[in-house]
Amino acid sequence: MANFSFSPSDSSIFILTGIPGLEADHIWISIPFSAFYIMGLLGNFTVLFVVGKEQTLHKPMYLLLCMLALSDITTSTSFVPKALCIFWFNLKSITVKSCLTQMFFFHTFSTMHSAVLVTMAFDRYVAICNPLRYATILTNARIAKLGLMGLIRAVLFALPLSLLLRGQPFCANRIIPHTYCEHMAVAKVSCGDITASRVYGLLMAFIIIGFDLTLIGLSYGMIIRTVLRISSKEANQKALNTCTAHICALLMAYPLGLFSSLSHRFSQGITPHVHIILSNLNYLIPPMLNPIIYGIKTKDLRDKVVKYICRMYSPRGT
Repeated sequence: MANFSFSPSDSSIFILTGIPGLEADHIWISIPFSAFYIMGLLGNFTVLFVVGKEQTLHKPMYLLLCMLALSDITTSTSFVPKALCIFWFNLKSITVKSCLTQMFFFHTFSTMHSAVLVTMAFDRYVAICNPLRYATILTNARIAKLGLMGLIRAVLFALPLSLLLRGQPFCANRIIPHTYCEHMAVAKVSCGDITASRVYGLLMAFIIIGFDLTLIGLSYGMIIRTVLRISSKEANQKALNTCTAHICALLMAYPLGLFSSLSHRFSQGITPHVHIILSNLNYLIPPMLNPIIYGIKTKDLRDKVVKYICRMYSPRGT
């Protein structure tokens, strides 16, 4: 690891090293990072634009897609620009206040992402298990309220992460071996007692992921039970197809996210650069793939996107 010297005036500065052990390859690593990020922005902003412009898509399912797109955009944007500054310009310093602010927004938006996935599971449950009451149970106003509740929950859970570290004394060697201010990576730089931060971070991971996965599991348990009662194979297949995109989103979000959270606490035997690369990809690949998956699997959205693309490239006046 490179040596950094600090003066007394640097007491409020951290150093983000990027990907330790691969500093010489930062430029090459930045190519897929920036490509994934830009593709994710383009895809998610396209979803927001098309749903916003098309009145026929102002329905609960598409409002949830917009929430997912917003959470994907904000989560990746909370850390990728700083990571690229490290890769491209070697701008590794960050103030303590900026670091804790980045940590707050990153964990808020990533927690919000989980809440959106839970709400989408509930949406699929109502659509399949109680289709006749779908329009009355899931109104646009109710979806907005569920989204607001998810955001409030995310803020309340993420705020203590920064507050617990705000008053901590930090060591003279304030080097964080990461591309962004991940909670435990920052906590390990402290010279004080970080037991409270460790315990709260671990409880937060298990409570949020455990609670959300339980709700999702219950929703899909009831969906499977309903689908098995359908005698028509065609109707059975159609019902399951409506869940495919959501299941893909779940498989991209939770397994790697749980691994990233736990490996910071129980990282013996895991090469640091492998952990950090996987941690970054966990918040880069889903934002890139989610719009593609939902665009392919959702006919109305796909048709509207194709319509706008054709309109952009068609000659004027035709």
